[in-house]
Amino acid sequence: MTKFANSVKKFMVSEDGPTAVEYAVMLALIIVVCLAAVSTIGTRANDKFTAVGGYLT
Repeated sequence: MTKFANSVKKFMVSEDGPTAVEYAVMLALIIVVCLAAVSTIGTRANDKFTAVGGYLT
């Protein structure tokens, strides 16, 4: 049990924990931006295809 407590103390003192959290937050923000961009592009592409289909019929 002492070995586990020492490893927890070592993790809390080290800088690796906060760095990993920062990277996770950045990754989450990038994913949100990508999903918003894909959604917007998809909606506009669908509208354009619908308009072209209307002209062809």
